[in-house]
Amino acid sequence: MSTPSAAQHNDAGSRPDEDGGGRGGRLGRVVRSPLGWMLTGMAGVGVVSALTATGPGPVPALGAVAAIAVYGVVMRRVAGRSVPEVARKGAGREALRGGALGLGFVLVSTLLIAAFGGYSFSWAGNGFFFVTLSAAMVQTGAAVTEELMFRGFALQALEQRWGSRVALVITGLFFGVAHLGAPGASAWSAFAIAVEAGVMLGAAFLWRRSIWFVAGLHFAWNTAEQLLGIPVSGQTPEGLFTVDTHGSALLNGGAFGLETSIVPILISVLLTVPMLVLAGRRGGLRPRRSGRH
Repeated sequence: MSTPSAAQHNDAGSRPDEDGGGRGGRLGRVVRSPLGWMLTGMAGVGVVSALTATGPGPVPALGAVAAIAVYGVVMRRVAGRSVPEVARKGAGREALRGGALGLGFVLVSTLLIAAFGGYSFSWAGNGFFFVTLSAAMVQTGAAVTEELMFRGFALQALEQRWGSRVALVITGLFFGVAHLGAPGASAWSAFAIAVEAGVMLGAAFLWRRSIWFVAGLHFAWNTAEQLLGIPVSGQTPEGLFTVDTHGSALLNGGAFGLETSIVPILISVLLTVPMLVLAGRRGGLRPRRSGRH
């Protein structure tokens, strides 16, 4: 899967205004710079998420659709670039591949924790259809909007300025810090999420260059946790099971959930390394630009 090179980006802001290039020209250059369209896009998708994330029924999923539309407008009209990462062709296939990876990641992590005595499960007795549908709607909205902001806008903008490796580190750390507002969050939870979610999801994007792939991975991860009754970043929405934790929080993640267990952190590292290797082989790692944008 190819992506447009930096040379394909329309540097429309480099042209002076017809009246002599005063503030309008400078403002245009700022907005159309990588950091400018990153902030513009993240703000736009963030507003959509804030308005729809906790809505009833299909509202969060409809918010995901609106967020994709915002992404396309900002990337094409402000950044001046094409958006193959959200192309419709192959979207379902990439989402399913990402979903399979995310589901496997959660199930293997959960089984290992349970095998070491950290988890035990019991059926919650909630309505299967309603709980599953509700989880799917909510997690669709969360996965798509977060991936558009962090991997779509932030990673690609920072990558254009400083290269893939620096962008991966910065967005990973930023993703961890962004979750400090979650219930029960701590420095450890921020570090854990930065590594297993921020860096791993970033590596997955660099490998596949597809928002659908990382959104599918993110969606399956969160949805599986919720349905198993495991807290999702400190929150415990209604699931199909209830989980009891035993022993050390380092093993079971404690009240914050699976993300702060050492098990998925280690598994995420084992997944991240080969994804970065594959990204490099596919030409998906961009070097740092030597000149100014």
